[in-house]
Amino acid sequence: MKESTDKPGLGGLFRSRVRPAAEDLTRATPPVVPNGVDENIPASIRLAGAWSWRLLAVAGAAAVFIFLIIQLRLIVIPLLVAVLLSALLVPFVGFLVRHRWPKGLAIAFALLGTLAVVGGLIALAATQIAAGSAGLSDRLATSYENLKAALLASPLQLTETELSEFLQQASRSIQADSQVFVTGALSVGSSLGHLIAGLLLTIFSLLFILIDGKSIWGWIVRIFPRRARAAVNGAGIAGWMTLGNFAKVQILVATIDAIGIGLGAALLGVPMAIPIGILVFLGSFIPIVGAVATGAVAVVIALLFNGLPWALAMLGVVLLVQQIEGHVLQPLIMGTAVKVHPLAVVLAVGAGSLLAGIPGALFAVPIAAVLNVMTNYIQGGAWRTVPPPTGDLLGSPLWQTVPSRPGFRRTGRSS
Repeated sequence: MKESTDKPGLGGLFRSRVRPAAEDLTRATPPVVPNGVDENIPASIRLAGAWSWRLLAVAGAAAVFIFLIIQLRLIVIPLLVAVLLSALLVPFVGFLVRHRWPKGLAIAFALLGTLAVVGGLIALAATQIAAGSAGLSDRLATSYENLKAALLASPLQLTETELSEFLQQASRSIQADSQVFVTGALSVGSSLGHLIAGLLLTIFSLLFILIDGKSIWGWIVRIFPRRARAAVNGAGIAGWMTLGNFAKVQILVATIDAIGIGLGAALLGVPMAIPIGILVFLGSFIPIVGAVATGAVAVVIALLFNGLPWALAMLGVVLLVQQIEGHVLQPLIMGTAVKVHPLAVVLAVGAGSLLAGIPGALFAVPIAAVLNVMTNYIQGGAWRTVPPPTGDLLGSPLWQTVPSRPGFRRTGRSS
């Protein structure tokens, strides 16, 4: 009996063997403690780091996108011009169609009418410049002598030698700047061949947008995942409406600027008042910068042809028109139409001009306005209650000629 009590039973033997193993495992595995590095970093620094790498990723993607646009500028610029013009012409074509015009005739009338208006303005400006350039060299010589005499008799006490040196420096600077300008113009495709190609591409793109714009947009929407189509479609429609408002308001603002400065030049007797008005109209499509530059041209013409007092009067007219635009037209009309703060307009124009020159300054504000509206629409979340676009978005006659990929069924027609 004593031996039997000293020998452990089967259950005791199992417990005696398992317990030490479990105890050894417990002692061998250290307790899990939080990472000491993360504990020593403040929460604000961790949050800033998380934001930083995400912002760097977004900035890198934006930089690659901008680089591609600059490299493809000869295609992108005509396409953007066509989209901007279509924002004006699509409602006009729709108006004609609602009044029982055939769609083909309405598109042809809108397109040919636009070309006629632009060509007529250019022809009118060229005719007026040719008519006003008679005796131009004699007027310039007389204006130069008068200006030189006024500067010599001024309180500045300038000498003729100093004036000659100043004019020589100015001439060298103009020549250097003109070479840079010509080189830059050629680099962005301002040569005759690129200009003709861009014009044809613009007309071609505008024609197809007018004919089949809804199907083109439907094809773009179908690229995105089905759950994102409602957001993309709604944001695109909101951006399109904003672009149309911008184009209409910009034409109104440019017309007011052109009438104000051109009429002021005509009342002051400044030659080539009509070309000045046309130049101001075209330049006003670049907000803030364009009207200032073209107004400076009007002041220079008044100085050369009429003298210093008339140039000062012309400067007053330009400043008055600019004050009306800056304090009335831009904040009230443009700000209401595109919902962009005037400071954002200035910054967008500056950034666009630095990145892409004149085209960048021209498209900076509409792009900023469209992106602003699209972003606000997506953030608002109204698209969550809207079902995604369904049905065949390739139902137009033009899309019927495009071969479908294997397994893709075209059923129904777009509404």
